[in-house]
Amino acid sequence: MEDRNQTSVTEFILVGLTRDPKLQILLFMLFLLVYIITLLGNIGIIFVTRLDVRLQTPMYFFLFHLSVLDICYSSGITPKTLQTLLTEQKTISFLGCALQMYFFLCFATTELYLLAVMAYDRYVAICNPLLYLVIMTRSLCIQIMCAVYIIGFSTALILAICTFHLSYCGSNVINHFFCDILPILVLSCSDTSVNEIVVVFFAGFNTITTFLAILISYTYIITKILRIRSAEGRRKAFNTCASHFTAVLIFYGTIFVTYLQPNSSYSMEQDKVVSVFYAVLIPMLNPLIYSLRNKEVKAALIRIWKKSHLSIGYNL
Repeated sequence: MEDRNQTSVTEFILVGLTRDPKLQILLFMLFLLVYIITLLGNIGIIFVTRLDVRLQTPMYFFLFHLSVLDICYSSGITPKTLQTLLTEQKTISFLGCALQMYFFLCFATTELYLLAVMAYDRYVAICNPLLYLVIMTRSLCIQIMCAVYIIGFSTALILAICTFHLSYCGSNVINHFFCDILPILVLSCSDTSVNEIVVVFFAGFNTITTFLAILISYTYIITKILRIRSAEGRRKAFNTCASHFTAVLIFYGTIFVTYLQPNSSYSMEQDKVVSVFYAVLIPMLNPLIYSLRNKEVKAALIRIWKKSHLSIGYNL
């Protein structure tokens, strides 16, 4: 009997987003610009949250880790996508594909739970402002982040093992621009029914659980805001969670469309388009959302900018 784990496929071919050479060049320029903005924006958030003493709070501790995650899972996909758009090298090794899928699932799952944690942080800040620093201690924040990373790494490991434990002995052409789990399962020679159940379970459990946590937190937040008598007080309270709420809507919207739709309405072409949003654009949008809509971040950037110019002027 042929070994079930045997695989004759040693590499995969990524179809990408288009086969039109002119459109590939345009997409390469667009993706490169997005990736540069993603790196600069998230690195900027990382530096400003570390350098400015006024941002040494739980909220910005979690924002720091959000930027780290955005850099990591964008860097796991975009560079390879840029290579396939610019060159004829469309292949990715079996191990490379497994690692790309693993790290993408790892960082994406971790971000799901981190957004839920950030919602709880906003709940404590708005509903219990006097006890905020007492409840959200640094040790608690570190413990929470460790738990979030463990969940993300272990979930991705289970899904990666289940996916690449299958046999791949037929077509090696992935109808996608990166190694996502659903386009890979289509290529397997093995029965993937169990794997599909596992994917739906983990995607459904992680997404719905974290979404419910966010929904409950914002229910309490909105209730608390509506009880504030002054319009100025309501505006300030709302501004403290507006950036996070915007990030949640974008991230969860694309996740729901991609992974939790019925099989009958699933379209690989639609999946590729939606994947561009959560795999490429969202890591760019998060630092823009948190910097443009957050007065504290903008003020910190201005202070650091002025200090750097004063330091340069003094040295000259």
